[in-house]
Amino acid sequence: MKGKLDNTILWNEAAKAGVLFGLVSVSCLALKELAGMSGSNFLTQAAFIILWTVEFFGCILLMKKVQLDLRDKYQDVKMADTFKLGRRAALLSGLLLASAQALIILYMPQETMDQLVSAVSEAMPMGAAQQEQMDGMLDKLPLLTFLFQWMYCFLYGTVLSSIMSRYIFLEKIFGPPFQNPPEDENTPDEQ
Repeated sequence: MKGKLDNTILWNEAAKAGVLFGLVSVSCLALKELAGMSGSNFLTQAAFIILWTVEFFGCILLMKKVQLDLRDKYQDVKMADTFKLGRRAALLSGLLLASAQALIILYMPQETMDQLVSAVSEAMPMGAAQQEQMDGMLDKLPLLTFLFQWMYCFLYGTVLSSIMSRYIFLEKIFGPPFQNPPEDENTPDEQ
């Protein structure tokens, strides 16, 4: 029998989903960092493209699964409930990914940071004042990375949750797309 959904249960389900999304994203981030340490520019770029694709589409499939599970597990689940679940999961998973990225930048070796600054300086010629501003901003880079990554994850998850919550309820009404029509459903008992 399906249980009744309330706000506490919704937060618990969102926390589980957020941890799942966060683990997928942090794992992809860790694999990107490992590929970056290989020293091979080709391997780094290939890993980045492949892992970004896995993370992007994996989150879409996970969002669908999590929302379908909520719809099927509890009674009287509305479209707004699945949207809230996805939005809350995005908030929590974004917190995990943003924290991981901020920690990576915080503990990045100074020589790597210097290489990054010199690459930016070569790409965009700067005057002495601009170089000084950039050096001053490096201390705030972990915090800025945390805030922007968290905001990105939350916005991406909110948009994805909005789309998927509508999709799964339309699927419930009209059936899954591209489904073959059922075979003869008459069984000997019904005749």
